[in-house]
Amino acid sequence: MSEAARSLLQRWGASFRKGTDFDSWGQLVEAIDEYQILARHLQKEVQSQHNNSEFTEDQKKTIAKIATCLELRSAALQSTQSQDEFKLEDLKKLEPILKNILTYNKEFPFDVQPVPLRKILAPGEEEHLEFEEDDEEGGAGAGSPGFFPARVPGTLLPRLPSEPGMTLLTINIEKIGLKDAGQCIDPYITVSVKDLNGIDLTPVQDTPVALRKEDTYVHFNVDIEIQKHIEKLTKGAAIFFGIKHYKPKKRFTSTKCFAFMEMDEIKPGAIVIELYKKPTDFKRKKLQLLTKKPLYLHLHQTLHKE
Repeated sequence: MSEAARSLLQRWGASFRKGTDFDSWGQLVEAIDEYQILARHLQKEVQSQHNNSEFTEDQKKTIAKIATCLELRSAALQSTQSQDEFKLEDLKKLEPILKNILTYNKEFPFDVQPVPLRKILAPGEEEHLEFEEDDEEGGAGAGSPGFFPARVPGTLLPRLPSEPGMTLLTINIEKIGLKDAGQCIDPYITVSVKDLNGIDLTPVQDTPVALRKEDTYVHFNVDIEIQKHIEKLTKGAAIFFGIKHYKPKKRFTSTKCFAFMEMDEIKPGAIVIELYKKPTDFKRKKLQLLTKKPLYLHLHQTLHKE
């Protein structure tokens, strides 16, 4: 085993154990986040095109299946259903497989499919790949079959426990106005809370794919529970909304535009916020409006204070 492969497997193993420890201790938000991060790293290795990859194609298939299982466990932790869940005991069976991936030659213990062909990119990473206007061909409202792996879509987290004197925020994403709303394939929104330097202050969440597209609007009607009490957010923090859609020509999910809400805009009730051109500027220094037309992201805020 090369030093590079040994180092990679050690990092993966440490992340796997960290996730299952959080899971065992009942720290579900932390477990979900760790599983999703590891799944994304595994999938990026699977999709790597470089010739000096440490893994064979068969080993990559096994790694991809492990990533799928991490996603299944993550989904189970977020589900209110008790049947057909992927259990922690099941996931723990995969740790020795991941640790010994270079010598593993048995049948995979679970009937799952490896990662689909869609390219998986870390949040914001796809924005370095393209800057042109969206120009997909195809009919309005076209869809793409199959399920999204690693983080997208629908990685929503439950509301945090209340604390005396502390405020929690629920944001209902109602709809977004886009001139080509009907042509967006599998649109969803990534929600993140960043400090002034663009560093995540909470786990990143992804909405499910939009409910419907109608005229110049994409409708979501989904609640996002911000994963930190408002009083604990650093000065200058902002909540970002990255509007994503699938690009069939390039076979990856791309950022279409983004919006953000600053702390002084956190107030109960409805709010509309402006849309900006990609790439997402988490530091808010070079903002360019997406359009001069009156098209916005429509939100409704609910504050919870004990």
